[in-house]
Amino acid sequence: MGVLRLVFNIFWFILGGFVMGLAWWLIGLICFISIIGIPFGRACFVMGELAFWPFGQDTINRRYLNKADDIGTGALGTMGNIIWFVLFGIWLAIGHLFHAIVCFITIIGIPFGLQHLKLACLAVAPIGKTVINKQRLV
Repeated sequence: MGVLRLVFNIFWFILGGFVMGLAWWLIGLICFISIIGIPFGRACFVMGELAFWPFGQDTINRRYLNKADDIGTGALGTMGNIIWFVLFGIWLAIGHLFHAIVCFITIIGIPFGLQHLKLACLAVAPIGKTVINKQRLV
């Protein structure tokens, strides 16, 4: 299973993962310019790593993982996600949707298009989510 995941991740990296991972990291650097943008920047770097190598990983709301609310899963997290969407999330989501459409054109690209759609949904509201390894859940 690990070899197949590696092969999918390599093809993913070539078919848009590299570009979108860099986009996440670039927005993360922009967020770090201001002090109040540091939480957004931190989330960008975590999600950017997911954008580089998504197969074998997933995102989960920290509320379900920790079984408690924190600053990112409560009302402040919701406000942060609204601000995020207006400033950056819409552009990342459009980028992932564009790559998904390109991948869906060919039948072999469908799994990669589905990953782009998953990341487009994540780009809309990443605050309060964390990346987990799917093997650790089993």
